[in-house]
Amino acid sequence: MDKRKTSGGIKKLLARSEMTVILAVLVLGMIFSVFSSSFLTSYNLFNMSRTAAIYIFIALGQAAVVIVGGMNLALGYMGGLTVVITGYTMEIMGFPAVVSVIAGLLVGVATGLVNGIIITKLKLNSFVATLATSFIYTGLINGISQGNPYNEIPDGFTVIGRGGFLGIPYLLWLAVVVLIVLAYFFRFTVTGRRYLATGGNQEAARLSGVNTDKMVILANVASGVFAAIAGILWISRTGSAQPSTGGDWMVTSFAVAVIGGTLLKGGVFNSVGVFFASFLIVMVRNGLVMLQANVYFEQAYLGLILLLAVSLDSIKQIISERRLKKELKDQYSKAG
Repeated sequence: MDKRKTSGGIKKLLARSEMTVILAVLVLGMIFSVFSSSFLTSYNLFNMSRTAAIYIFIALGQAAVVIVGGMNLALGYMGGLTVVITGYTMEIMGFPAVVSVIAGLLVGVATGLVNGIIITKLKLNSFVATLATSFIYTGLINGISQGNPYNEIPDGFTVIGRGGFLGIPYLLWLAVVVLIVLAYFFRFTVTGRRYLATGGNQEAARLSGVNTDKMVILANVASGVFAAIAGILWISRTGSAQPSTGGDWMVTSFAVAVIGGTLLKGGVFNSVGVFFASFLIVMVRNGLVMLQANVYFEQAYLGLILLLAVSLDSIKQIISERRLKKELKDQYSKAG
């Protein structure tokens, strides 16, 4: 009996959506540590953790809208606009760092609100709406910055992006706290459950009394805020506000969110999965550099990983459906 219970417990554990990515991180970690002696050094782990933390916020920006069944193609440009406004207010206008950060966050709220209103009021598909706004935000980035970076960032502003506590970057501590808060929000709050219900079946949620338009707008505002946070933290880490920031966030945002267990059809979020998925992507990029692989193929590698993750999700669903059909068939045979 004990063996059966143990076996059943292991099966349940392995069936959890985040276990695939956790095992992938462990396996990749062992492989890279064997082929590169510098992979597990404290310096490299610290740097990977900083990058993974920012990837978490980038992924949360995408996951926020994927959960309600949408997507945000403008995510990177919303983050880029935040970077430009934050850098501009610091260097050109001479505002204190706190004021500049607030300005950057307001950009995130405003851009997310614009996306949400366009999607809900004009009844546009999120793909079309955010594709259009991505061009608008790109134009604003180029128009305001003229393509020039803002390098006069106060040293005190880089403390969060470069410092740490107990050998762990402040960025990662911040990311973990946010993931814990989100896990609580979706599991134990009424708004969180309505948020998930909207993504699970928007029509059913609407008929149940959920203001689905409000949830979609909230999702897009949250997406903008997370994009803004990622942009601000990127400035803190690099010590420079580059207008090109965010241009490569698209693949990363989808890869971390989807590999982390956020279903593209909506209605599901997994904090643990997102955490480990961020490290998986960072490890792949870091490991390729250490193994002296051709970095020009990096996007291809990430694309393959994303395709594999989505495929595994589909395969699991197909297996579950077949298993359910078989159980129902057996029950029907016994009843007959």
